[in-house]
Parts: sequence; structure tokens; C-alpha cells
Amino acid sequence: MPDSAPHPPEPERAAEVRRRFHDEARSPRPDLATLCLLVGAAADRTLDDAGLDAAQIRLDELAGELPFAPGGPRAWATALAGLLGERHGFHGTPADYDRLQSSLLHEVLLRRRGLPILLSVVWIEVARRAGGTVYGVALPGHFVVGFGPAGEQVLADPFDGGRVLTGGDAETLVAGATGAPLDPEVLQPADPLDVVVRILNNIRAWAAARPERSDVALWAVELSLLLPSHPARLRYERAQLLVQRGEFLEGAEELDSYAELVSAVDESTAERVRGQAQAARARLN
Repeated sequence: MPDSAPHPPEPERAAEVRRRFHDEARSPRPDLATLCLLVGAAADRTLDDAGLDAAQIRLDELAGELPFAPGGPRAWATALAGLLGERHGFHGTPADYDRLQSSLLHEVLLRRRGLPILLSVVWIEVARRAGGTVYGVALPGHFVVGFGPAGEQVLADPFDGGRVLTGGDAETLVAGATGAPLDPEVLQPADPLDVVVRILNNIRAWAAARPERSDVALWAVELSLLLPSHPARLRYERAQLLVQRGEFLEGAEELDSYAELVSAVDESTAERVRGQAQAARARLN
């Protein structure tokens, strides 16, 4: 079966997308939709600036279809389910987990299918534009949307067409995903940058299962490294990907940089990584 996943843009466009992603991620109030669409631009060479604008306009249009001031949290959740889930058919299926497009906001807006977290982004952005108190809720293994303040919180599951969760539904979702009980702490609103981290982690997991798409793994790691906070080990992951893709010199330089970084806390690991850098340079001959 041919690979239908999109391919990243040419180097000049890719560098521009990374610059814009960096600037947005480090702005005082990072915009979730903009960051998600820039992830899409890093993934898909066909998504130009006109396409980015069209996706934002589509979110505005959907928000304009919501009834004026639906009411309390449950009314907002019900209104979004009626608009997005029922009228427009946004929802997810198990097959969506196998598609890179399910992690790209512009594709989710077109296909009306996606992973729970991307469908949640659609719910969040449409409700936010219409004036709702809305936010992501990062349940372990399943992302949902919350409406209203603490104490009045109503949860909805966009993957299930926006079904309003009642009683023990959230506990059941978490137990099904992890086998563990629900920790009330996970019901807190997710920060936009945390949402983007989770999206990029999903993309890296998709690429890890498809070694032939190391290009996807590389741009996802590089975007992750542009976020204000990221694990240092991502530098090592990037270096390995560069070597895997035959970019031995750049990979070796990144390995040396990572070795320098970790040498203060773990000299044995640093020495092992320096050996990997030397081996990468030897492959240039």
C-alpha cells in the first residue's frame, strides 16, 4: 500500500515555518491554533500561507454558527456537540490512529476525522472564538475538552462526536487506557504548549513505527526543540535521526554537543556518545 502521508516542504520553507513556530511558542500568550497549523506546515509541503489563513477562517466560520451565548457549561458542551459532532460530523475512528493526517489540524478540518487531541483543538478553538470558557483536559490515554470553571466543570469527548461525559465516564476512559484510577489533578486545564508537546509526541510515535518516514520524526523533534521547555535527550534523538538519514557530519556534531551537555552529570554516558560521534564521522570516508 503506497504511503499517503504528506511530505515536508523544501528547506527554505521549512526554516521559515520553524522560525514562526519558535516565535509563536515563545510569545507571551501562545496561540494554540497557530501552533497546530504550523505543525501542519512543517509536515505538508502543500500547506502554504493561503492554506494557513483558510484554516483559521474555517474555525471562525464554525464559531459563527454557534448559537449566541449558549448558557452554562453543559449548554456550551451540548451546543458544540450539536454543531461539530452532529451537523458537521467531526469524530474519530480507530483507523484514524494510523494516519499522520489525524495529527494535523488543517487535515482534520478538511476530513472531519482525527485523533482525540486534534478534535479537541477544533472544539476548543471554535468555542473560544464564540466566547466560551473552554480548555483541553489531558486524561491519560485520551484527550477531552472541559467547559466551565472548577466546581462546575463539564467534560465532553470530541472523538465520540462531543458526547457529554457524565458520572464515571472519565474514570472509565482512564481505566480503559491505563488500568489506573482517575487522579483529579488531570482534570486541570491543559496549557497550550502542553497540548502541542503531546501532539508532537504522537507524531514522533507514528514515525517511530515507520522507519522509512524518518523525515517526519526529524521535523517533529526539531519543532519540539524549539519549545521553551524540552528534555535534553531530544538533542540525542535528533542526532541519531541525522545519522540514520546519512547526514553524518551534522549528526556527529550534535552528538558531541549532547555529550558536552551530559558530561557534568554522567561522564560514562558522555564518553559513549562521543564514541558514537566518532563512528558517525568514520562513515564519511
